[in-house]
Amino acid sequence: MFRRHIGWIVTCFAILCFFSRAGQPGQRPKSKDRPRVGSQQPIDSSVTNDAIRVQVNLVNLTCSVVDKSSRFVTSLTREDFQVIEDGVPQQIKNFARESNLPLRIALLIDTSESVISKLKFEQEAATRFFSTVLREPDRGLLVEFDSGVTLLQDFTNDVNRLARELKNLRAGGGTSLNDAIYQISDEKLLTTTGRKAIILITDGEDTSSKYSFDEALEMAQRAEATVFAISTNKAAFFGGGGHHGTKNGDRVLTQLTEDTGGKVFFPAKADDLDMTFRQISEELRSQYSVGYISTNTKRDGTYRGLQVKLIDNKRLRIRHRKGYYAPTG
Repeated sequence: MFRRHIGWIVTCFAILCFFSRAGQPGQRPKSKDRPRVGSQQPIDSSVTNDAIRVQVNLVNLTCSVVDKSSRFVTSLTREDFQVIEDGVPQQIKNFARESNLPLRIALLIDTSESVISKLKFEQEAATRFFSTVLREPDRGLLVEFDSGVTLLQDFTNDVNRLARELKNLRAGGGTSLNDAIYQISDEKLLTTTGRKAIILITDGEDTSSKYSFDEALEMAQRAEATVFAISTNKAAFFGGGGHHGTKNGDRVLTQLTEDTGGKVFFPAKADDLDMTFRQISEELRSQYSVGYISTNTKRDGTYRGLQVKLIDNKRLRIRHRKGYYAPTG
C-alpha cells in the first residue's frame, strides 16, 4: 500500500515538472519583456528625434558688417544680432567669429576668348591670393570655363599645385558661366563642410550654358556658398577706354553676389586685381557665423527669406544671404 502511494506521488511529480518546464522555456524572453505586435504604446525616441531635428533644421549664416567708411567691424557679440525668417524672429543658438574657421574656396576663371589679353594678370593675382589666404585647415580648388567647364585642381592646401595649374590656363571659345557655378556648387560644395566661397573672374555674360541663371543661383544657395565676383567689364581692364562688357553682365554678377551674401568688384584695370583679392581675403577673415534652429519644422523644400538686423547699430551695414531652401523628405 505504501509503495503504491509512493509510486503515485512520484508519477504526479514527474508530470508536473514536465508541464512546468514546457510552459517556461529558458531560451525565450518572458512575454512582458517581448515587444507586442501592434502595441499602441508610443516608443520613447525623444533623444533621437531631437538630434535629427537639430541637425536638419540648423540654419547657418555668414555675415559681414561694415561701418560708414566700409571698414569691417569685428567686435560685435551675439546680443547685437537679430535673425528673422519669413517675418518670424528666431533664437540664435550658435555664434562665432569666422576669422579662424576653415575655408573652402572655389576660384572660377572665365577663359573665353574675350579675356585672352589679360589672363597673365589674372594668373599672377590669383596665385598671390591663394598664397595669402590659404592656411592649414583651408582648401582651394581651381576651375576654368569657356564653352565647357574644367576642374583643373580639386580641393588642396598646396599653393604650388594651384599655382602650377593657374599657369596652364588657356583661352577657349564661349562662356559657360551658369554651368560652372551649378556644377561646382552641386559636385564640390554641396557636401563640403566649412565656410564656402565661390570667387568668379568674368564679365558675367553667358553664351553656352545648358543651365539657366536661376538654376545656377539656386544651386549656389543650396550649397550655402557666398559668391564674390570680379567683373572684367571695365574697358580699362583690357587697356582701352569706356566700358568693355555689357550692363547685363554686371546686373547678373550683382544679383548673384547680393543673393548669396557676397559682393561684386569692378577693378578699373588689371593691375587692381591684387587690391581686389586683398579685399576679398580681408572680408573672409572678418565675418561672423550665426546659427539658429528654424521654428518652421516643415520639410517642404520651399525657399525661406532671411533678414539679419543689428540691434541699436543703425550706422552699421550688414551683408548676408537673402534666404535658403528648406530640407525635404
